[in-house]
Amino acid sequence: MSSIGMIKQTAGAGAARAVARRRARQVGQGSGGAGANRRPRWVTYSILTFVLLLSAYPLYYSFLLGSSDAQTIAQNPVPSLVPAKHFFDNVQRVLTSDIQFWKALTNSVIVASVTAISVVAFSTLAGFSFAKLRFRGRRGLLVFVIATMAVPTQLGIVPLFIVMAQLGWTGKLVAVIVPGMVTAFGVFWMTQYLEEALPYELIEAARVD
Repeated sequence: MSSIGMIKQTAGAGAARAVARRRARQVGQGSGGAGANRRPRWVTYSILTFVLLLSAYPLYYSFLLGSSDAQTIAQNPVPSLVPAKHFFDNVQRVLTSDIQFWKALTNSVIVASVTAISVVAFSTLAGFSFAKLRFRGRRGLLVFVIATMAVPTQLGIVPLFIVMAQLGWTGKLVAVIVPGMVTAFGVFWMTQYLEEALPYELIEAARVD
């Protein structure tokens, strides 16, 4: 019995069709002229370099502001692209001021770490369900999750604050962590990744073992 037939008997006809389409696509990519439409390497590197510089410029501009005095910062834009000599003085001023820098940094690390771990965990579980499991309403639910990405985050700020106030979470880190524990983008990303990266053959081998 072929592997497609075995998958059809164990995982269903939908899984077998998906494996067949995946194999046909791989064969087409291997036989079609891979180098016919390939972009020259220098063009790719040029685009990547431009994007890198474009992404790094805001960070460098922030460094310029951090190394300048108040009078220079008031001259918008900064008159020189060469860092000034006030960087360490400004850093010392921030660390010794009354703005509780270390507490803010600790809170940021806690929120970012917990949120990142939870997003990866929940998005992987949801992505596997959408990518490899077959259940009623799967496509409609996935479309609904993707559609929520089109809703601006600003629209939920006031309702979110009301909910957090009713739960008594205002002024607490949990009010920032819980809303970000799972995201629609994370679910969509993991669904697309697992759809291609996790073959049905591996799932069937795990079931047999």
